[in-house]
Amino acid sequence: MPELPEVETTRRGILPHLRGELVSNVIVRNPAMRWPIEKNVNRITGMTITGVSRRAKYLLIECSAGTLMLHLGMSGSLRVCQPDIPLKKHDHFIMQLKNGTELRLHDPRRFGAVIWHEGAINDHSLINHLGPEPLDHDFHADYLHRSCRDRKTSIKQHIMNGKVVVGVGNIYASEALFRSGIHPKRLAGRISKPRLERLVDEIKSVLDEAINQGGTTLRDFLNESGQPGYFKQRLAVYDREKDRCISCAGTIRRIVISNRSTFYCPTCQK
Repeated sequence: MPELPEVETTRRGILPHLRGELVSNVIVRNPAMRWPIEKNVNRITGMTITGVSRRAKYLLIECSAGTLMLHLGMSGSLRVCQPDIPLKKHDHFIMQLKNGTELRLHDPRRFGAVIWHEGAINDHSLINHLGPEPLDHDFHADYLHRSCRDRKTSIKQHIMNGKVVVGVGNIYASEALFRSGIHPKRLAGRISKPRLERLVDEIKSVLDEAINQGGTTLRDFLNESGQPGYFKQRLAVYDREKDRCISCAGTIRRIVISNRSTFYCPTCQK
């Protein structure tokens, strides 16, 4: 699944192609996505796109009278291309612009979403319950320490909870915990504030690095230019079971937490 850096990379890639452009038409080739694409998405036709933002893993195409919410699901990607480029089988949603280009949502597994919302986007039911963005000032050690108080879930589960903080997916949670020296199964409520402060710093750092390098290369993800991301080349623990730790002579192990593979170094992480 594309994680926050992949979505942010896509946002930055499509923004200059969409901002200020007029939507001339919308084509829904297959409405059967995670939630059926409703006919009201046609309301964006004739509107000018004022910006493209992101909340968690939702891409928000902003217009004067509403917001088109896009989610890439498990395998989705966006392309801005000329209309003479042949359509792919799984190009399910197309937004045509007056300048002649098209934004195409390609999603083989159809777990993505296309939703039109009028009014304040933060009031939408898919967004109004979410925690702070990990790269914003609202996500800091005091906040994380308060959220961990008396919690008996593992710290990895805690930082992957979108109600606590959004966008810290499986890959980046494993990497940030390794950098922080925190065992992924350690109970959230039993971690000191100084250690949580370092964890906040490492979450921000690992996400920043991934965004700057184009996101993590995953089997089903390509960024908006059609090129894979590059951060996977620098992963320290994720998907490195039985490899030697980059910081010690130990061996990377894999365990399962909440049905997700978790990678860590038993020597470096306590």
